[in-house]
This record gives sequence, structure tokens and C-alpha cells, in this order.
Amino acid sequence: MSTTGTEPSSALLAGCLAGDEACIEALVRQFEDGVFRLALSVLDDPVEAREIAQETFIAALRSLRSYRDQTSFKAWLFTIALNLSRSRLRKHRSLERLKQTLTSLLHMDAQRPLPEEVVIQNEKERFIWQAVSSMDDKHRIPLVLRYYNGLSVAEIAEMLSVNEGTIHSRLHIARERLRVDLRKLAGE
Repeated sequence: MSTTGTEPSSALLAGCLAGDEACIEALVRQFEDGVFRLALSVLDDPVEAREIAQETFIAALRSLRSYRDQTSFKAWLFTIALNLSRSRLRKHRSLERLKQTLTSLLHMDAQRPLPEEVVIQNEKERFIWQAVSSMDDKHRIPLVLRYYNGLSVAEIAEMLSVNEGTIHSRLHIARERLRVDLRKLAGE
């Protein structure tokens, strides 16, 4: 089972397809450093890059039957890593913009706040962010699409392949959860 060179042997790939743990380990060892470096170059975070490397190998092993010899295995694997890294980066950027949008919605006073108010506001923002992040996808995604991306209910319904009434309901539930969580924060 040779793992020299830049391409895995057909025997190694066949072993991976058969679920041979030694072959899978050999394949991962052959490409793990390169996949990690690629993810790190996109994400600039070693922990995130390590997670993406793991996700890359899981996705590649699940999709190995669809791999065709027309492209190099390394290019195919790196494409998976790049797509996962970019997706993670977009998700982080979207969540950060959502946090900023929700935070700006809560700012009612344009005057310069006192230091104590800044501390309180930061705590509220952290709490709101945690509340949004802890929602399940079916409630968080419409909230993000509506209030961060400014999409209409009709557009969101089309994107998620559900009717508009469902989107209205999910947005209502998400807003109510935020209200309840904010009331808890305020001690009501």
C-alpha cells in the first residue's frame, strides 16, 4: 500500500471504498497536512482549519464513489476542502453581520453612553447573539435571511421551498423567543 507521490494508488482508493481502516488512515496521512494548510489559509484559525480538515475527509470518503480519474485526487480533495472552508467563512461573516444588525436594532439612544451602559449593552448583545445562535436552523435561517439579508418573506419561502405562512410562523416564533430571552435578561 504505497502512499508516495501526490496521487493515491488505485489499491488504496479501493481499500478506502471497502472501508479498510488502514487504507483510510493512509489516505488521511498522505493528504492531511495539505488539506489543513489550505483550510488555514482561508480561515486563519487553526481550530477551525482542523475541523474543516476532518469534515473534508469525512465528505471525501462519503463521496469517494463519485470520484472520477479525470481530475487528480488531490485537486478533487482540495476542492472539497476549499468549498467547506469558504462555506464556514461565509457562515461566520453572516453571523457577525446578523449580530451587528440585531445590535443596531437595539440601540435606541444615539447619545454617547456611560461606561456602565456600555458594559450592560455589551452583555445584552452577547446574550442576544447567544439566543440567536442557539436557535434551530428552521428558525435561525429565516431570521438571518429576513433581518440580516433583507429578503422578503416570499423570497425566503421560495429559497427554503416552504409556503409563506410557514416563514411568517417561523419568524414569529424566533422573535418571541428573542423577546422571552430578553425579558429574562431584564429580570422581568
